[in-house]
Amino acid sequence: MRVAIAGAGAVGRSIAAELVGGDHQVMLIEREATQFEPHTVEQAEWVLADACELASLEDAGVQLCDCVIAATGDDKVNLVVSLLAKTVFAVKRVVARVNDPSNEWLFTSAWGVDVAVSTPRVLAAMVEEAVSVGGLVQLLTLRQGQANLVEMTLPDDTPWAGRPVRDVKLPRDAALVTILRGGRVIVPQPDDPLEGGDELLFVASAHVEGEIRNALGH
Repeated sequence: MRVAIAGAGAVGRSIAAELVGGDHQVMLIEREATQFEPHTVEQAEWVLADACELASLEDAGVQLCDCVIAATGDDKVNLVVSLLAKTVFAVKRVVARVNDPSNEWLFTSAWGVDVAVSTPRVLAAMVEEAVSVGGLVQLLTLRQGQANLVEMTLPDDTPWAGRPVRDVKLPRDAALVTILRGGRVIVPQPDDPLEGGDELLFVASAHVEGEIRNALGH
């Protein structure tokens, strides 16, 4: 993929380094000369420009990118970048960083955002996931809130131990996509048995999460 990242602070550079390591083409757009440090991610293309300016984005070639990541420390900037990327340049995938959780409600398709990433929310979800057994934990919001990635850890004494995946009657808008067991990642098949301690990952609409909990709660 060709990816443009607005904001070359610590977060933007870290994302760029990860993507470059995955053999993606990365362009970092930074407006502050003090943060313009091409030597920190040498494999990336660096552009000194204001990502909120239409002409700057066009000159940088954002219209040729598969994905734009708005990763600055300013939510207003991230929203403007997202809106321009989606509505003017028709970028397929727009990911935006949410710095202030109180602004999270703004980061929707109305502003061109496909995926909003709130660090406080992600950290809270990781804590919940680490300590929660038998409960459903929301890990990530997908498709502008239309679906979530959620996790449930089966208790050691679960009555589901030994029963096959096909016996789990999930609601229509939910799918079991992965079972994490020890160090293994299992793509579940109908005949695969469940075990106590399994971490089950689902993609589901928010309105059916209660039904998932009920389906595995007895």
